[in-house]
Amino acid sequence: MLKSSGGIGAATMASRILGLVRDQSFAAFMGTHGVAAAFSYAFMVPNLFRRLLGEGALTAAFIPIFKAKERNEGETSMWQAANAVVSGLLIVAPVIVLYVMLIISLLLVGGGWDPDTILMFQLMRLMFPYMMLACLGAVFMGILNARGHFFIPALSPAILNVVLIASVWLLAPHFGQTVRTRVFGLALGVLVAGVAQALFQMPAMRAEGFRYRWISPWRDPTTREVVVKMIPSAVGVAAFQLNVMLTQSLAFGENKDIVAEFFYAVRLMELPQGVFGLSLATFLLPTLSALAVEKNFHQFRVHLRQGFSHLIFVNLLSAVLLFTLAEPIIRLLFERGKFDANSTSHVSFGLVCLAPGLISFSLVNILARAFYALNDIRTPMRISVFCLTVNLLFTAFFLFGVKLGAGALGVANSLSSFFNLGLLLFALRKKMKTLEMSECTAQLPRLAVAGLVAGLLAWTLRWLWQEHLGHATLSLKLGEVFVPMTAATVIYFALTWWMNIPSAHEMIGLISARVRR
Repeated sequence: MLKSSGGIGAATMASRILGLVRDQSFAAFMGTHGVAAAFSYAFMVPNLFRRLLGEGALTAAFIPIFKAKERNEGETSMWQAANAVVSGLLIVAPVIVLYVMLIISLLLVGGGWDPDTILMFQLMRLMFPYMMLACLGAVFMGILNARGHFFIPALSPAILNVVLIASVWLLAPHFGQTVRTRVFGLALGVLVAGVAQALFQMPAMRAEGFRYRWISPWRDPTTREVVVKMIPSAVGVAAFQLNVMLTQSLAFGENKDIVAEFFYAVRLMELPQGVFGLSLATFLLPTLSALAVEKNFHQFRVHLRQGFSHLIFVNLLSAVLLFTLAEPIIRLLFERGKFDANSTSHVSFGLVCLAPGLISFSLVNILARAFYALNDIRTPMRISVFCLTVNLLFTAFFLFGVKLGAGALGVANSLSSFFNLGLLLFALRKKMKTLEMSECTAQLPRLAVAGLVAGLLAWTLRWLWQEHLGHATLSLKLGEVFVPMTAATVIYFALTWWMNIPSAHEMIGLISARVRR
């Protein structure tokens, strides 16, 4: 599990680092005002549809069926099912794209919008076809994951980031003299990136034996089964992304700057979530699906428990570091160009409010995939609908009542994720009679102590650095982040090793073995 997740994590780390470079380019290019808010919201909508129809609902519904076909009916039937699903996607996705683009055009014709909202609609209309391209890439990713390939699919988002970075510096300058016109070059780069992401995975697909041929999806039983399962799954897997879109819709109406501020906070929070949380969830879906097909529920519980333990161990440290070092991290990464000190203050506050929810965000991803492996799509859907409602209520309260700005969205998302985690755990325990999690829960008090000590050390060193050295130069900014971060990480691993936390011993042992080789 650790080796496979480590491979995915290495590819995801490369992608996330490029993503940070991309976001640094965005920050210098657009800042957090006007144009940045319009682009962030416009890009979020096709990205949400990609999660709903591609990485989320479609792959979550398709991978268990794909694995069952492979084991029970052989490779010929398996590839026929894949071709039928791809054929259905090539029909449905363009229809959705055209329909949404038509609605956006009608909204623009209606008029009465302020300039930033008009720009947002124009960018959304240009970028929305990215949804179709990204969905196709996501299906290829799911097929390769089901065949045991994790590194290449996890690396494909890096292609998106490379293209977008190039678009900021090479393409956008050809679209006029102002940021409001140059941003259309960036939007065009999104479409180019969608094409590149899909093509990047084709060599690996062909090496596995995939050859596309048209199969009518209307008569294919696999396509019908996937569609039936993916409808509720669309809400279940993409709950977090749907939360972000709905809450940012409220924020866009209250104060447009909040949208871009929260965008950067989410991007920082998604770094550890993607590198380990989503990597682990990506490995677990085909693995748990195969165990469910074999009815090997003992190993199902073992894998789930180990996944929980490893994820809590890693992401507890990540959450502590993001919480205590939010401001110096944001200052180091983004404070330049149009991204000023005021932007740093607002974005770091949003990150502080998001960080406590990091563990629950990641655990929800794993639990959702456990349900999908058991062919239960409806339970996560019902829980997600409830938590979406809770999240909207929290957002409205903290945004309009308490006036927390970007922090309102962070607090609301963190609280709703705690509800989501608790309800999913309750439902899965009821479904499987027992989860055998006592070994995992027994180590939580020791982990909490280690996390608290690491957090206090990081906060103290950061305060001392700021008081005596400041952050006037790049080297001082680097020290303000990495000196406390390194010290806190070392003390966390040392304490958890001393406390006999199994995940600490396994990860340190794996790293030591790799270094010796």
